[in-house]
Amino acid sequence: MSTPLARKIKALIHTHGPISVTDYFSLCLADPEHGYYRTREPFGREGDFVTAPEVSQLFGEMLGVFMVHAWQKHGMPQGVRFAEIGPGRGTMMADMLRVVARLAPALYDSASFHLIETSERLRAVQKQTLGTHAERVTWHDSFDQLPVGPLLLAANELFDAIPIRQFVRTQNGFRERMVGLDADGELAFAAGVAGIDPALLPEGHKSQPIGAIFEYAPAREAVMAAISERLRDHGGTALVIDYGHVASGFGDTLQAVLRHGFDPPLAHPGEADLTSHVDFERLAAVAREAGLHVHGPQPQGDFLMGLGLAERASALGRGRDEDLQSQIIADVERLAGSGSGNMGDLFKVLAVTSADEPLAPFRRTD
Repeated sequence: MSTPLARKIKALIHTHGPISVTDYFSLCLADPEHGYYRTREPFGREGDFVTAPEVSQLFGEMLGVFMVHAWQKHGMPQGVRFAEIGPGRGTMMADMLRVVARLAPALYDSASFHLIETSERLRAVQKQTLGTHAERVTWHDSFDQLPVGPLLLAANELFDAIPIRQFVRTQNGFRERMVGLDADGELAFAAGVAGIDPALLPEGHKSQPIGAIFEYAPAREAVMAAISERLRDHGGTALVIDYGHVASGFGDTLQAVLRHGFDPPLAHPGEADLTSHVDFERLAAVAREAGLHVHGPQPQGDFLMGLGLAERASALGRGRDEDLQSQIIADVERLAGSGSGNMGDLFKVLAVTSADEPLAPFRRTD
């Protein structure tokens, strides 16, 4: 059954011709009338997917531990801007702040706290989630509205929702992948006429088979560049967590998620979440080009366990009933374990920082 946004996109294509994958991606998530994030509550077990902070408080707590550590490596500056982009329900920020207040009262007392969130509906949810912390938080529509000063920034599952471009290998080289209409008037992928600068393609692109897909994300790189320039000019550390790959390559990772299951990307525009895997090699390169020090990427499981996830889980379960202890063990496995349904291997963690200092639990890569 066609969705309202599908009918709108078909009408656009009828009038103007096929649209790029990046335009389709943008319409699916952000169309003012029918976009997924404008009309739905995606988060949690009642939505279409569960993010790591919603799995367990342990995730945000470990990030809070990392942020305190990064602050110490920066020399414990005053007036830090402690921020999150794309904070969902506010769960991760609430868990981080609880840990920061306990471990580093001087950071909690002197910092200002910021959430970058465009949705008024989600802002209301975040205020409720943050409880007494909310009076310390300022909301912004965009990253460039953050006040200047040293920055500690977290971005969990931000980059996967920023639209990508796709290029498909044809007899005439790589051409931009488009969304058009098939003979039955249904949405279908097709190759367009626009090419791509071969310098942007990974090694071995000439030997790729017909139909091979290359994904390029200039919008993601622009966001990473803005974050990196801010850190270079004013100091600080940013932590990026997302699902993706550590090396650039070929493959179609465009995917839709509907009611906790995968859905064909063209099947339910506006009603399913649309994402793709993040190319961490490119994000790291952008940060290095800005003069930052890069840590990782490393698997989320290694990151969390290196920060003391197992020990914290043990303390959380001590003296509790058997059912709760079993739930905590299952949550740890979901966050840090490998294999289907777990986040430990699929998700990667990248830290970029102005400080030429080691950052636990990373091994230096630059």
